[in-house]
Amino acid sequence: MPKGYIIGHITVTNPEAYQEYIIRDTPIIESYGGRPLVRGGPSEEPEGPQFDRHVVFEFDDFAQAKALYNDPEYQEVARIRRENATSMIVLVEGV
Repeated sequence: MPKGYIIGHITVTNPEAYQEYIIRDTPIIESYGGRPLVRGGPSEEPEGPQFDRHVVFEFDDFAQAKALYNDPEYQEVARIRRENATSMIVLVEGV
């Protein structure tokens, strides 16, 4: 069965407030079986919009990735990210 992924490209505008998002989103992501493959680190963007931070979470399947993103508890926490960062989030089915 193909895996599911959530990919985030993020530029944090308020680092202090954004820390609450990281602390609160991690247990929710883990409860859906999400595993971090990329979470920050040095990056280069030779094409496209520039973001400061990139994350990739792997899930056992696409349904789990979508369920996590649509979970009301996660959406409440995602509001912190939206208020303190500019981001692009992608849900994708992979291999």
